[in-house]
Amino acid sequence: MTDTNINLEDKANFSSPLGARDLYDFDEIIDRHNTGAVKIERCKALYGTDDVLPLWVADMDFRTPDFIIEAIRERCEHPILGYSMPPKEFYPTVIEWISEHHQWNIDRQWIGFLPGIVPGLSFSVQSLTSPGDEVIVQPPVYYPFFHVIKNNNRVLVNNPLKTVNGKFEMDFEDLEQKITSKTKLFILCSPHNPGGKVWNAESLKRLAEICSKHNITVVSDEIHADMVLEGYKHIPFATVSEEAAKISLTFMAPSKTFNMPGLISSSYIITNKEIRTKFVDFLESSELTGGNIFAYAATVAAFEKGNDWRKQMLEYVQGNIDFVVDFLKTNIPQITPMIPEASFLVWLNCQELGMETDDLFDFFAQKAGLGLNKGTIFGPGGEYHLRLNVACPRSILQKAMKQLKDAVTAP
Repeated sequence: MTDTNINLEDKANFSSPLGARDLYDFDEIIDRHNTGAVKIERCKALYGTDDVLPLWVADMDFRTPDFIIEAIRERCEHPILGYSMPPKEFYPTVIEWISEHHQWNIDRQWIGFLPGIVPGLSFSVQSLTSPGDEVIVQPPVYYPFFHVIKNNNRVLVNNPLKTVNGKFEMDFEDLEQKITSKTKLFILCSPHNPGGKVWNAESLKRLAEICSKHNITVVSDEIHADMVLEGYKHIPFATVSEEAAKISLTFMAPSKTFNMPGLISSSYIITNKEIRTKFVDFLESSELTGGNIFAYAATVAAFEKGNDWRKQMLEYVQGNIDFVVDFLKTNIPQITPMIPEASFLVWLNCQELGMETDDLFDFFAQKAGLGLNKGTIFGPGGEYHLRLNVACPRSILQKAMKQLKDAVTAP
């Protein structure tokens, strides 16, 4: 049912949003079996079968850009892969990219290498709070947020998002009611995962005002910052006000945007010296300040050469989102997608299918042959929802939607 081998005649009938001006082929189908891909290797354990189209893990099925592969290949031509420092162009390249794309002028002393954003969240919890302290998140939200709090013996506090006109909004009244003298940290997802919400300046300023008033530090996960879709603009939390800059840590990375998450290359940006010292002291005491030589080379290549690829990828992803939205509206109106403003993740409200969340998850896997994320792993508000990754060739997505339609309409 879920064979991804699509003949050339069928593939020719699938439209591409880039047409004749293609420089990069996002329609290419690449077999990821036998590469250790998480989205393939864990299907049996998650869905009870390998016979699903895996549309769950938040990486892309597009070829990692050639300029990144070439940068790694070039480094491999040297016969010694020894201990390495970041190349001299590493931080200037990252700083220039952030300045150009997000209008944030960063001092070199504010920024450092981070071995992954999720580890960075854990480091923040460990370095800036104590066991028993409260940490606030805004569910439904990326589920490792919960793990780094609970696994470090801190107290999880949920400040659920509201859905207003089909989009997530922050609930500031609920937030102020949840804050106590033990609340020390707030983890922000910006842009939001799984909802694809790009927070506006007004919301971010209000959040900064509340957290500053209560001496709460904000950790802003901005891994999807460079994947904002047409018509929207990412605003780094630390730039919205002096208050925001003084109370925050920002984490950014090229990994999602350029499909290189396996290289583990991220950066922290912290303007407040006191917060920066606590955080960096923790990294240094744990020997966690260094990266690997391929992460350095790939990051420089991505930010120096990748903007055109990024634009074309986002245009293709937007076409995939439009296809899913139109298909569901026409063929399966019981499923309502939250239309993302950033990234390639679509949050599906399946409540009108009349099933509980666990049954929905099983129905998609067993009847439709689709492996998606179960909404409840994202916390309160995830009931009756599933998360769909549309960063794949259009032909795969069309196959997935057809399988879903056939399953829903089956007698």
